Amino acid sequence: MLSRIQETIGGLFGGKSDGVGLEITPERLNLAKLTKHGQGYKIAKFCTAEVPEGIFEEGKIVDSPGLAELIQEFLTENKIKTKRIATAVPMREAIIRIIPVPAELDEAELRDMVLNHEAALYLPYPREEVDLDYQKLGFFEDEDGIEKVQVLLVATRREVTDSYMDTFGQAGLQIDVLEINSFSVIRTIREQLRQFGSREAAVLVDVEFDSTEIAIVVDGVPQFSRTVPIGTFQMQNALSRAMNLPPSRNPEILQGMTIPVTQFDSLTTQGTAVNPGMTALMRVLGELTDELRRSINFYLNQSEELEVVQLLLAGPGGGLVQLDEYFTHRLSLPTMQIDPIAALSLEIDKEIPAVQRPALGTVLGLGLREV
Repeated sequence: MLSRIQETIGGLFGGKSDGVGLEITPERLNLAKLTKHGQGYKIAKFCTAEVPEGIFEEGKIVDSPGLAELIQEFLTENKIKTKRIATAVPMREAIIRIIPVPAELDEAELRDMVLNHEAALYLPYPREEVDLDYQKLGFFEDEDGIEKVQVLLVATRREVTDSYMDTFGQAGLQIDVLEINSFSVIRTIREQLRQFGSREAAVLVDVEFDSTEIAIVVDGVPQFSRTVPIGTFQMQNALSRAMNLPPSRNPEILQGMTIPVTQFDSLTTQGTAVNPGMTALMRVLGELTDELRRSINFYLNQSEELEVVQLLLAGPGGGLVQLDEYFTHRLSLPTMQIDPIAALSLEIDKEIPAVQRPALGTVLGLGLREV
């Protein structure tokens, strides 16, 4: 059992290999390889390709042979020779918990307690149906003055782990690292997160294709996570329907738009001409704003003496023009779009537009782990 865990998601926190980072999303394959460059890093290879509908949906691999063939073709076309890969599963497919355990346990006792005893108390599935990993965080004293250590527990259902292992195996690849996509993003912005104190939380808002993953991060660790079914596809569909255009999976139209910063209602009352597509898009963004507000309020109601101080936008929808200003206005929270290239001071051979950079957090975080 333990050897299986070490082989699958045991690399969640440690480990690296000589491979590359490969991200799978419902609409794209993204690959990045980073190399050392002076005191920093350089993007040695970055490539991307479309994923057809019906291959990867709602966070799951639904056509394993089809995805394996697509990955093989992708690597061949881009002259990628590696056989070892780091990849990530969506946060919605993971269970992330922080649990307290006695501080006096040695490493073997701690591992046994976390994986074989404590984990079962926090999992919504039978223990034998999940793969687990953990990482010690920091020490603290509980209300009785007893010293304990906080442990970050991460689990994925075994069927999810198996689907990734089997698919990459069919593609002739070995997964060296399998982690949660939000951890990859956090790795790219860890210096930014260090500016916040232990009582200050940042909200990572990862606007993906068919969902938005919300992670409330304190001291660089996700404390609360939630996935809502609103992503760029829902925005694009609303836009297309309102403008009598055929449905599209391509976010180019979205990325070419500028999100109004002021309250959208005020735009109409001032007599400003607003096209039906923008009206429909703003309705979807309003729903996403409400879900963000609910998530933040729920977490704050459970957490004493904690303040949410920053929203960080990631994912292919996170770079929409003025979306950061829109959320700042609607939620009264400072909001910024992450730029993992700038955050890591990465050397790049070809300029990547600002609207596309927030989408690179996961794949660059995976690539960063490999160097």
